Parts: sequence; structure tokens; C-alpha cells
Amino acid sequence: MDTVFPKIEEKDRKWYLVDAQEAPVGRLATKIARLLTGKNKPIWSPHIDGGDYVVVINANKSNVTGNKRTDKKYYSYSGYISGLKEVPFRRMLLRHPERIIEKAVWGMLPKTRLGRKMYTKLKVYAGESHPHSAQQPTKLTF
Repeated sequence: MDTVFPKIEEKDRKWYLVDAQEAPVGRLATKIARLLTGKNKPIWSPHIDGGDYVVVINANKSNVTGNKRTDKKYYSYSGYISGLKEVPFRRMLLRHPERIIEKAVWGMLPKTRLGRKMYTKLKVYAGESHPHSAQQPTKLTF
């Protein structure tokens, strides 16, 4: 018996449409990360980017559980002394709602060249409309 390894040419990429208001951000991010890595496919291999494209709409209506709406903060550090910035969840939701989902999914992808390649297949939009209707994405419900 021979072990069959998937080839790069055998990729069957699909497009999925996810509505961010259907599930909490964390649960949504785990499903999206699974689609981006390709772990939902039987030919998954850790060294090949076999994932699908994911389009997320309504990021401005994303919800969280518990007290995260008031307590959660996003941190960034510039590398300089006193260069730590913190942005509360509410302000991030008002100014850059796409980044909430992007940061949640990024935290679940591998931190390698392959993970960065997978991350490019994520498309997040704040509103209802998106420019990927020509790809006819399949709507996912959770």
C-alpha cells in the first residue's frame, strides 16, 4: 500500500459566505480558521495550503458573550518605551469592525509562511455588500 500525499495542483478551492451576526466572534473564528486551513477536507495535509476562501459580512454587527463587550481590549505595542496602545472592544467595533474578526482568526492560524498565505484568503466586510458575488460563495450557517 502506498501513502497518497495531496498535490498542490489537486486543490479544489471553494468560496464560503459567513454572516458575522449569527454566532459569537470566537465560535465564528474557529469555524473560519478550520475552513482556511483546509482541515474540513479529507485530503488535509499540514504542509499544503488546501483551504478555501471565506467572505465574512456584517462584521459591524458581531457579538460576544459575557462581559467582553465592556472588558475586552485589543493591545498593540510599537516597540518604543510607553508605546503600548489599548483599544476597547466598543471603540474597535465602531471604528474598525473588520479587525475584530481578523484578529480572532489570525490568532488561530499557524504563525508561519503557510499561515500568512492562508490568512490572505479571508475577506471581511463591515456591511452587507461585498465585491465577491461573481465567485458565487456558498452561504454557511452555524
